[in-house]
Amino acid sequence: MSPFFVMSLLFGLAFGQTASLCAPAEYTIHVEKRECAYCLAINTTICAGFCMTRDSNGKKLLPRSALSQHVCTYREVLYRTALIPGCPHHSSPYFSYPVALSCSCGKCDTDYSECVRERGRSSRCTKPQRPC
Repeated sequence: MSPFFVMSLLFGLAFGQTASLCAPAEYTIHVEKRECAYCLAINTTICAGFCMTRDSNGKKLLPRSALSQHVCTYREVLYRTALIPGCPHHSSPYFSYPVALSCSCGKCDTDYSECVRERGRSSRCTKPQRPC
């Protein structure tokens, strides 16, 4: 192995984020409300990818600073609002959704992120679809 490769590998292991591949990715959200006639397909961007994680079997022997559980999460986000067609006048036809502008590896903040995807939840329409 070349000395440059070894130094790059050691630098990457020491600073962690070098091997991370966390970036905005295209995603389609399907939105429908019970009282509205249509389902809306919204194209947006979400944060997705791999973040370097260090978790040792010897957790009790290491200081907390040596362990890290990072996820790909929003650095900058913009919220947009879409109009769901076919809603009666007495209901709100608006749906706000996030658009990831930039992402970073960090701790998941449950105040504004869904950190675990629940099994069984799918993004499908049961009503006729209208793209946004």
